[in-house]
Amino acid sequence: MQWHKNRDARDQRIEAGRKLSAGKIVDAQDATRLLEAVIRKGDRVCLEGDNQKQADLLSSALLAVNTENISDLHMVQSGVVLPEHLDLFERGVATRLDYAYSGPQSARIAEMLFGGKIQLGAVHTYLELFARYFIDLTPNVALIAAVSADREGNLYTGPNTEDTPTVVEATAFKDGIVIAQVNEIVAKVPRVDIPGDRVHFVVKADKPFFVEPLFTRDPAAITETQILTAMLAIKGIYAPYGVKRLNHGIGFNTAAIELLLPTFGEALGLKGKIASHFALNPHPALIPAIESGWVEQIHSFGSEVGMEDYIRARSDVYFTGPDGSLRSNRAFSQVAGLYACDMFIGSTLQIDLAGNSSTVTTSRIAGFGGAPNMGSDARGRRHPSDPWLQAGREADPTGLPALRRGRKLVVQIGETFGEKNVPLFVEKLDALALAEKLKLDLAPVMIYGDDVTHIVTEEGIANLLLCRNPQEREQAIRGVAGYTDVGRARDKAMVNQLRGRGVILRPEDLGIDPLQADRNLLAARSIKDIVRWSGGLYVPPSKFRNW
Repeated sequence: MQWHKNRDARDQRIEAGRKLSAGKIVDAQDATRLLEAVIRKGDRVCLEGDNQKQADLLSSALLAVNTENISDLHMVQSGVVLPEHLDLFERGVATRLDYAYSGPQSARIAEMLFGGKIQLGAVHTYLELFARYFIDLTPNVALIAAVSADREGNLYTGPNTEDTPTVVEATAFKDGIVIAQVNEIVAKVPRVDIPGDRVHFVVKADKPFFVEPLFTRDPAAITETQILTAMLAIKGIYAPYGVKRLNHGIGFNTAAIELLLPTFGEALGLKGKIASHFALNPHPALIPAIESGWVEQIHSFGSEVGMEDYIRARSDVYFTGPDGSLRSNRAFSQVAGLYACDMFIGSTLQIDLAGNSSTVTTSRIAGFGGAPNMGSDARGRRHPSDPWLQAGREADPTGLPALRRGRKLVVQIGETFGEKNVPLFVEKLDALALAEKLKLDLAPVMIYGDDVTHIVTEEGIANLLLCRNPQEREQAIRGVAGYTDVGRARDKAMVNQLRGRGVILRPEDLGIDPLQADRNLLAARSIKDIVRWSGGLYVPPSKFRNW
């Protein structure tokens, strides 16, 4: 038996690459030649491709390879974000794809999948894809991005560490090749985020890698309807369950919640009782709550553009290194959100009569990202907390307390009609049509209905924990679906009965007057207001500056 074939192959690749390097350093103009030297036809390649941070120089370099020698690559990357990520398939450099998120490219990836230009492995959650890196999708080559490197290849990733440690761990310790693009070569990195013995080549880019300000929401765009749903969530879910440990999804509805904590939440006397510990990117909308003393601690999946100085000045709240910058880690924060948080609250594009939700439509395949991890009930959890136990009691009131499982609160929040007046609620998810067209064994459902505990719209809150059969569940959902086709088909008598039991809570049941849902309730009503709250430490991207 030959026991070192993989290692021998790795060493051959490294030797081929060294013909283009000075030590570990390769000129940017030689990046494509380097990739041609170390990549083999049919390789599994992980290209960052994160949620926010993009190895854009290496993306372009890979796109330029000679397809006579390198083709049929299997891309195993969490984010399909840049146009070049899909151009690889147009050129034939890559043929197969396993991924988790494709927000900016959601329309194009749908078109290419339907057109047969991409062989789809699966659409994953982040943790699912990371796990497979260590089982059956281990990369042969990882193309990553970092802020700086020294001559030994030690990398400093700065605030946007994101997926990098996980990708490197899987690749480097299974005889793969790790190539990093960096913004600069320095004598000594500010801190060692990735040890140099795991990095084989370093390419200095001619400009900083691209970072998407994915989690920034301008308060000026928050509507009164979103403020109303935020008020309902705070008073109808956060308060009665006493939720302190949680994750917020991306969106204006959750941004509204963050901006109501120092005002509406303060008036309810909830400071210190809710929303103190987060698994969350550094949302600028949370700055007023941090400055008001609501937030004790945040662990982040990645960073956010312009938040660097603010994070450095608030090390009591954020996880920071000795250099003062954020230490983010997508895998660890996903695990924290899955097992350590008591609640996930986020938005979606479609919800069906069982509570299944999806961001897939007939024209868009946005992927999942981390929502299915954040928005699922972790059956491996064993530590109790008051919100977890209370949700478990509501779901199973007759169970033996010592043996009864708790439940994570999984909340879907949105308006009954979304962008372009498209209804949130549907009889049948578009994800099922996609599965039929692509002959998928599994429809791309983002959060399964049996994990969802509450749905919040401007019509009220549906507490699905209190439903005792599928019929009650369906009518509870119809009861908050408003004037959509789904809502108009409600059984009015049954909906009234559910309201009488507290399964459905209308704004008036919570003592909330919809006319109170005014933008004056927001602690900040513009990006400029958030900058003021930060004492000038937050530096928003130029596209958010209008002053």
